[in-house]
Amino acid sequence: MGRHKQPEIRDRILDACVDHALAHGLPDRLEPLAAASGTSTRMLIYHFGTRDALLRETLGRARRRQRDFFGELVAPRPDEPYPTTLRRAWQVMTGPAGRPYLSMFGRLREDAGQRLWPGFRREATTDWLQPFEDGMRSMGRPELGTLVLAVVRGLIMDIEATGDVERADRAFDDFLASLAPATAPRGTDADADADAPEA
Repeated sequence: MGRHKQPEIRDRILDACVDHALAHGLPDRLEPLAAASGTSTRMLIYHFGTRDALLRETLGRARRRQRDFFGELVAPRPDEPYPTTLRRAWQVMTGPAGRPYLSMFGRLREDAGQRLWPGFRREATTDWLQPFEDGMRSMGRPELGTLVLAVVRGLIMDIEATGDVERADRAFDDFLASLAPATAPRGTDADADADAPEA
């Protein structure tokens, strides 16, 4: 009789491959993934079929981890203003816990052929639009979710290109400060001052 694949072993191997890829990037060969998962290249092929199939599944699981992690960070909280939530989320996403995901998917986004994940550039945008719209809805301006997404993605690309986290942090704080007038309710003192006729 043929040998039956064991889903729990396959799942454990895949988790180990994701851990390795997040720490070191996707390797060109199977050997580093075999060593990281405590198995052999032959067993990797047995469980996943081909190298590219394993890499695609590794990326897919890493992406699910990122969506869960970052999605929780940017979710609105009833006990705090959304700009405060965004500031904390930004610090975590661009800090040690979040940078492995940014590095992995930044490289994938720059892959002109996107051989392992066709259409990734589009998904990388649409994945985050709804969470930011939900957050900005808590401030009465869900349509600004697109703006928040554009700023976050742009500054992340800036960090990837320059490594200047301090400057990007200042720019993000400036952006959050600029949201206040856009989300202030009508009828405030500021509006009254703006609408008052000149003396």
